[in-house]
Parts: sequence; C-alpha cells; structure tokens
Amino acid sequence: MSAEREVAEAGAGEDTTSQPPKAEAASDPQPPVASEGEAAAPPPPLRSLGLTGFGGYDKTGDRVMVLNRSGMWQEEVTVPSAQTFLMPEAMTFEEAAALLVNYITAYMVLFDFGNLRPGHSVLVHMAAGGVGMAAVQLCRTVENVTVFGTASASKHKALQENGVTHAIDYHTADYVDEIKKISPRGVDIVMDPLGGSDTAKGYNLLKPMGKVITYGMANLLTGPKRNLMALARTWWNQFSVTALQLLQANRAVCGFHLGYLEGEVELVSGVVARLLALYNQGRIKPHIDSVWPFEKVADAMKQMQEKKNVGKVLLVPGPEKAN
Repeated sequence: MSAEREVAEAGAGEDTTSQPPKAEAASDPQPPVASEGEAAAPPPPLRSLGLTGFGGYDKTGDRVMVLNRSGMWQEEVTVPSAQTFLMPEAMTFEEAAALLVNYITAYMVLFDFGNLRPGHSVLVHMAAGGVGMAAVQLCRTVENVTVFGTASASKHKALQENGVTHAIDYHTADYVDEIKKISPRGVDIVMDPLGGSDTAKGYNLLKPMGKVITYGMANLLTGPKRNLMALARTWWNQFSVTALQLLQANRAVCGFHLGYLEGEVELVSGVVARLLALYNQGRIKPHIDSVWPFEKVADAMKQMQEKKNVGKVLLVPGPEKAN
C-alpha cells in the first residue's frame, strides 16, 4: 500500500499562537459517482477526501483529519499517512479541522508539561481563541480545577459557559492583580501564548512547583501592518531565567511548539487517541466561530486580527456558509 494518501482538503492552517494567524479548513463528504451509462454531471467543487494506504485501509472516501505544519491553504494536498487520523462518525469536517492543532496543543501543554491534577489552578491567556477554548474544556475533565481566562469583556459570557471560573478583561484590569485578589498564592499552571513581558508576569504568578508553558509569541503580532518598534520592544522584554533561579524558586519554564514534533508519530498519535475518546464521550467539542470561503480569506484574517472571534475561524472551498 502507498505510504501516502492524497487528501482533497480545504486548507487547514496552524494555530494563531505559535505562528502569525491562519484560518483552518474543513471539507464535506464526496457526492456519489454516476453509475455506468449515466450522463456525468458537471463536477462539484472539490470538497472530499481521497485516501490510500491508511493503516489497514485502502479505499477512497474515508473521512480523516490531517495534521500538517504548512501548505494546507489549498483544495488538494498530499500528506504522509502518519499525519492523518480517522474521524469519528459523529464528527463534522468543521469540527475535525478545528480539533487537531488546537486540542493537541492544549492537551500537551496542560497534561504533558503542566501535569494538571485535581485542585490545580490555571491561567489561560487568549481564552476565547481556538487553543484557549480547547484548554478550558480540557480543564473541565479534571475535578476542581480553577480556570482564570483573559479575554475582552464581550466574550466573558461565552467563556463562562465554556467553563472559565474567573474571566478577566485585560483591557481594563491588570490580570495579575485580579488573580492575586482571588488566589493570593498565584496559580499552578500558566499557559503563555503571548511572550515578551507577559512571560515574566506569568512566571511570577506561579505557586511553588508551578509551571509556565510558553507556546507562542502573539505579542509580536501588532495588527495588519508591521510595527518594528513594537516588535523590538517585545523581543527586548522577552523573559530569561537561569537554572539557579529556577532551583531557588521551585518553578519550571517549558516551551512547546507542535510543529517541531513532526517526527514524534507515536507520541502525537497517543494524544489524538485520548482526545478522540474524550470527544466520543461528549466531554470536548470544538467551538467554531465562523466559516469562510477561500475568496474571503482577508475577511477571515481580519476577524482574528481584530480579536472578534470566539473559537476557531475556518476556511472552506466552495460557496460561503452562514455564520
């Protein structure tokens, strides 16, 4: 069997935390092929999955999710079979496109690095984004976890419905002060997609044995136009700590980038298996903010750059869908 499978996808992208914002993509089932002797209808927009050689499978039409570092903003791609995962029957293509990057990142940050346990407290920055919403849902799978989530005030209701214990508007309040009012000793885990001075703030918020896990540099993203001064300021304020300081503080600093785990097939596949089990149990469900056709990629990007989204922004081929 082939070591690769051809995938007709709608251009899945990476998460906005570890790279500049990208919209992810979804596709729909392939329509039936006309039988012999019938006139073939004009081909519909390409929105299906054509697969070969997936484990014990050798057939076209399996519904799969694709985990690929780049090159997914197109209708057709070829990817290694090890980077594809069979979808549960109940899962939509939109949910599949929103699941892998977001939930793998959130899971590994919280459980593999963070060692999340009952009674812990977690600070989730950008809690209304794709990874943020995934992290909050995963926190709910552990008993008695307190979640502090930062987001604009207009998103607080959605965050609380998703499981955030304390929503903080970072526009109007200092999140460090707000957390210290509720938890004077700080938190056990800080999920840091921001970088710059916020990494230092997160480190100083940690309880003994606490961990800050940095997985992005969103503070480098200054809007649709490049601001070199802001970039330089963020880079200059990037957090640094020595091994001796870590020893004395009983804290840990970790770094995570899913893109650099391409060769860790067994590790990542194990995480996906656990996530699919949670999905099948109804304990996690990707939150889709909006779905855009390829022709409106600029509008999709603007949705994220202006921080209007709650959950994942997706790109699909074909006509626009109602949001």
